[in-house]
Amino acid sequence: MINQLSWKVGGQQGEGIESTGEIFSIALNRLGYYLYGYRHFSSRIKGGHTNNKIRVSTSQIRSISDDLDILVAFDQETIDLNYKELHDKGIMIADAKFDPKQPEDTNAVLFAVPFTEIATELGTSLMKNMVAVGATCAVLNLDIKVFEEVVQEIFGRKGQQVVDKNMEAIQAGFDFMKEKLSDNVELMELEKADGMKRLFMIGNDAIALGALAGGCRFMAAYPITPASEIMEYLIKKLPGLGGSVIQTEDEIAAVTMAIGANYAGVRSLTASAGPGLSLKMEAIGLSGITETPLVIVDTQRGGPSTGLPTKQEQSDLMAMIYGTHGEIPKIVLAPSTVQEAFYDTAEAFNLAEEYQCPVIILSDLQLSLGKQTVEPLDFSKVEIRRGKLVTEELPEIENKGYFKRFEVTEDGVSPRVIPGMKNGIHHVTGVEHDETGKPSESAANRNAQMDKRFRKVENIKFNTPVHKNAPHEEADLLIVGFNSTRGVIEEAMGRIEQDGIKVNHAQVRLIHPFPTDELLPLVKTAKKIAVVENNATGQLANIMKMNVGHAEKVYKLLKYDGNPFLPHEIHTKCKELF
Repeated sequence: MINQLSWKVGGQQGEGIESTGEIFSIALNRLGYYLYGYRHFSSRIKGGHTNNKIRVSTSQIRSISDDLDILVAFDQETIDLNYKELHDKGIMIADAKFDPKQPEDTNAVLFAVPFTEIATELGTSLMKNMVAVGATCAVLNLDIKVFEEVVQEIFGRKGQQVVDKNMEAIQAGFDFMKEKLSDNVELMELEKADGMKRLFMIGNDAIALGALAGGCRFMAAYPITPASEIMEYLIKKLPGLGGSVIQTEDEIAAVTMAIGANYAGVRSLTASAGPGLSLKMEAIGLSGITETPLVIVDTQRGGPSTGLPTKQEQSDLMAMIYGTHGEIPKIVLAPSTVQEAFYDTAEAFNLAEEYQCPVIILSDLQLSLGKQTVEPLDFSKVEIRRGKLVTEELPEIENKGYFKRFEVTEDGVSPRVIPGMKNGIHHVTGVEHDETGKPSESAANRNAQMDKRFRKVENIKFNTPVHKNAPHEEADLLIVGFNSTRGVIEEAMGRIEQDGIKVNHAQVRLIHPFPTDELLPLVKTAKKIAVVENNATGQLANIMKMNVGHAEKVYKLLKYDGNPFLPHEIHTKCKELF
């Protein structure tokens, strides 16, 4: 019996690889197992190698594993590219159609199973993925009945005959593989899970759901990997809540529409990836100078330019803080789990309205598209706070003057009204302005308005700006990360501790304004600091040096080949520091 399994399915895009992993993982999730999945896919619609690596465990996991127990291959390329991940007792299950060849430098066992042939005999070769699922069940000694509910949900609309045929395909794959297994092949039977019902979702779905819970009722966006699922989710859900989604002609239209909707009083969202955020920068500056609330999601991917659009990277950090021309106050959040993505997105709308500035939710491809088990979400934790939005009738202004929309206040936040409010008339323009919005190039006014805007973000109130796992008062090593690296750092910590190195961990969730006061005590009491990030220049490490100091103790642990970190990589690199 094992308490953890690593399973991967691979082949050419367009031949059911994603659905194979989806059916397998949903069924195990419903048995109560914790799962974490990561897809490797090409930046084209059809063709090119793709794989889905899924980790199954009886306890919480938030990263992919170093090695592999089972590899399901629909072509030889899948074997050639992935077999080295298999440990010595690993198993390859390959479609006999392509006459699979076993690599010489592996002790893993190869089984050729006629996925395509069996499926064709049952009615259609499209069911070969179901045959593969059945073969996997045989290796795991898993009752195929656990798939009945999932198959019914996926294929039920096509009729009971289709459901029955797919279950037959799973059974046929199970029976064939059972006969092929010999006594010298060890089964990988999983320990029983706790049977608890949990969500199974990607980060983008959590972001979209968080937007709904946070009162978002309008989204304007242009499709782009890896952000499109946010728009796709809201297209299905927003109309039922009286909201709407507009797919715009480009990213500039998307962000300006979102600004306009927010100005009108509707909580609005736009989402994109790095190239789209580059196009949005001028409009983000417009949000800043007009003090119009704006929530933006940036799902980071490999750059520059088109770069590696379907691969993991965390290289937008500096751009999100400093990308706009001129200087405006803004808030940049970086959730590190799917749960945080939900709660942080809902909170982003409160922050945008309370501080009347752009709020960027920074994600990355691994967090946005990696599918994982999520504990039930607590909607009672979500609240709606609209800041200084004026909802009561305004008094008449003497001499038919203008409302002081940009009034200089002690906390930097001015009263805000929506268009059409009686006695709330004021100017709105992208040039510098006085308290009523009228254009002004006065030096004194410029200083007053700039200082006012930046006072807003001097004391941001955000719950848990730094997630801390700090068991030691004085640590040999402090590991710092942001976004999806949290899970892999947590796993590596245990291994590093076994080497006799005392380790603390800090995951930065509020990137800007930087939480210096929260992080400084951990930095001061650590002998060395390892900053883990998926970029080539160490952007988070450089921001830490600017805000926290202690540069002589900071080491950069970088990976920028398009793949996420594995636990052993962090373990090895941290050991090298001592």
